[in-house]
Amino acid sequence: MRGHVWLDQPVKTESDDTLLPPFKISGDTTGFKYTNPKRRRSAIRISRIVSESFRLGMENVRWFVLGDDDTVFVAENLVRVLQNYPLAKTLEKMQDRCIQRYPDLYGSDDRLQACMAEIGVPLTREKGFHQFDVFGSLFGLLAAHPVAPLVSLHHLDVVEPIFPNMDRIHALQRLELSIKLDSAGLAQQSICYDINRSWTVSVSWGYAVQIFRGISSAREIELPPRTFLNWYKKADHTSYPFNTAPVSRHACHEPFVYYLSNAIYNTSTNQTTTEYVRHQTRMPECNWKLANPSRIHKVLVLKSSDPHLWDKSPRRNCCRVSRPNRKKKVTMVIEVGECHEDEVVEVS
Repeated sequence: MRGHVWLDQPVKTESDDTLLPPFKISGDTTGFKYTNPKRRRSAIRISRIVSESFRLGMENVRWFVLGDDDTVFVAENLVRVLQNYPLAKTLEKMQDRCIQRYPDLYGSDDRLQACMAEIGVPLTREKGFHQFDVFGSLFGLLAAHPVAPLVSLHHLDVVEPIFPNMDRIHALQRLELSIKLDSAGLAQQSICYDINRSWTVSVSWGYAVQIFRGISSAREIELPPRTFLNWYKKADHTSYPFNTAPVSRHACHEPFVYYLSNAIYNTSTNQTTTEYVRHQTRMPECNWKLANPSRIHKVLVLKSSDPHLWDKSPRRNCCRVSRPNRKKKVTMVIEVGECHEDEVVEVS
């Protein structure tokens, strides 16, 4: 994987800045018309980066990927969803002419789509590319991720760190523990039940585990709770391009949340073991006569990685809660893996 950071003007770098990616200076765009009243001419420069990258003449390139500087890509999952369309070559030949026909558009993505429309290539919606035009906490989106590989996280500079009690960089480094072990399974949701204690369990592999009092249907649990606001900082659920659920205000419906703390690979069993520790927050009093999940301090999830997960028809993995160990009552052990024949998420 190779790449460049494209800038609008040269910058000074120190002699020991060896960890910085190579940078290029975009071409002059003053000759292109721009009439949008919001006056963001940089959109023209950004939209031309694909064409300018193609003109570098790099060898053995299969895809060109354009991303903002506040975006994190899961490289392995990016490769899984890409297809080898010769779009960049065609776009480079006509883009400068095309841009001149759309001076009234606002952003770089608008301009790219307009030129793709002229070429005749439609946009493909991939659920794992996350624009994240939201503010607040991404927990609801990552804890109930759609059945698709997690490819990118955008606008990470305006949302809260994805793990509590740490900054954004350290939070992403924590997530990298899971990415290195099983990128295909990252943030994939599994839903199961602890029948003996009447609990519903949701596993977002490599990110978090939730334990809910009572038995809730998969249809309810798979909806992302609205832990975030829209781009205009309003709690308007109609503005999202996906279904969401309100955050429950009922004291007994609030989930007990366990965040990833460690991830290891066991060579003898060919399994990953991910550890999740309870996020210590004050829970409201609940008068239901059910077992209290607060006694669970840690969750261990055992899983065999499957690099070919997305070569099959999309389906959530199944999870199974192991019988409690009398000597380790504060730890819950869960197995996650491919569903057995006829296995479904149900309570009879």
